[in-house]
Amino acid sequence: MNEMSRTRSSKPQKRDRTQARPKPPAPEPQQQQPARRAEMRVRPTAPILPPANIQGNALMVVIAIMAFLACLTLGAVSMVRATASSWQSQISREITIQIKPDDGLDMAAALKKARDVALTFVGTKDGTIMDDSATARLLEPWLGTGLNLDDLPVPRLVIITIDEQNPPDFGAMRDLLKTEVPQAFLDDHRTWVDRLVSMARTTVLIGTGILVLVFTAMVLTVIFATRGALSGNRHVVEVLHFVGAESAFVANEFQKHFLKISIKGSAAGGALAAILFAVANLWQSNSRATPQSDQATALFGSFTIGVTGYLGIFATMLVIALLTTLTARFTVMRTIDEIDLIRSDPSRSDGLPSA
Repeated sequence: MNEMSRTRSSKPQKRDRTQARPKPPAPEPQQQQPARRAEMRVRPTAPILPPANIQGNALMVVIAIMAFLACLTLGAVSMVRATASSWQSQISREITIQIKPDDGLDMAAALKKARDVALTFVGTKDGTIMDDSATARLLEPWLGTGLNLDDLPVPRLVIITIDEQNPPDFGAMRDLLKTEVPQAFLDDHRTWVDRLVSMARTTVLIGTGILVLVFTAMVLTVIFATRGALSGNRHVVEVLHFVGAESAFVANEFQKHFLKISIKGSAAGGALAAILFAVANLWQSNSRATPQSDQATALFGSFTIGVTGYLGIFATMLVIALLTTLTARFTVMRTIDEIDLIRSDPSRSDGLPSA
């Protein structure tokens, strides 16, 4: 009984202990952080001019045509100059001695003597006597085959190779030949060389004139296109200028726009001209010894323009892009100056050209 009473009395004591146990401190409420502001995203500015429109595409086509004509002219001038230089070099390396047939003249001895006399001069390298077969081949286009040169009064030729850097004295050689072989005539090809030099210079002048005309037409086209673009976006330019945009900013926007157009157009025209020359050269190399190729070679020479010609085409493309960009910039700056002038004095708007 005592033990049971002790156990009963001990239970409430345990409850008291549990009730008296201190409670852990409640966690402090977290301070609410202020909400972050949403980051401001700057809306990308749209270009003043649309990247692609009808006017821009038309201008690109015009620039491509101008670039094609300019590169074609430059390549043709380079080709003609190279051909004329090759002809001039070939002619300048040789001189010809003609011996006319005469009664009682031993032609073989006269040819040999004329060659020996020419080779005595300083500046001569070698001498070749054209035999009967070589002379007959020269006359085949006019007289046909199976010629007997003994029955025809055909002059015979001696070809003398000379040093281009140190040519002989042609006057002294001509006088000595007249003394030793009276029937001999010396032809130093000076007339043909002068004609080739004159032809090359004339071709270069004509090509330069065509390039100037092409560049002038392109600059005028860009001026009209720039003014047209300004006319369609004049209100935008005026608003930008009114809110404080500098003239250089507006000019740079137009400059970038026309620079992209000019690069695309000049690249297309220059690439087309380069492809045309490459195809013509390939056709000429694959069709040698044919009548068409021979006629084309006789008229135009070789269609090869070389590395210099292709570099010239690339330089022409850069010049066209630069001219287009500068023309657009100057036109925009002038138009903005006109806007400022009209704003300062509206009465002057009648005397200014319309944008």
